[in-house]
Amino acid sequence: MSTAIDPWLLERLVCPITRTPLRYDEAAAELVSEEAGLAYPVREGMPVLIVEAARQIR
Repeated sequence: MSTAIDPWLLERLVCPITRTPLRYDEAAAELVSEEAGLAYPVREGMPVLIVEAARQIR
């Protein structure tokens, strides 16, 4: 199953905490917020931008 995200959507997604752009890590299937230090999962191609579902990266 592909976890690719539509580029149009990716340009519009922001971190729900910092409101800064997210970086897509395709290998990990995560959207990364460097500023918040969080990685949000992408499940079956759908971003899960829920803080409680995010993984701390620092």
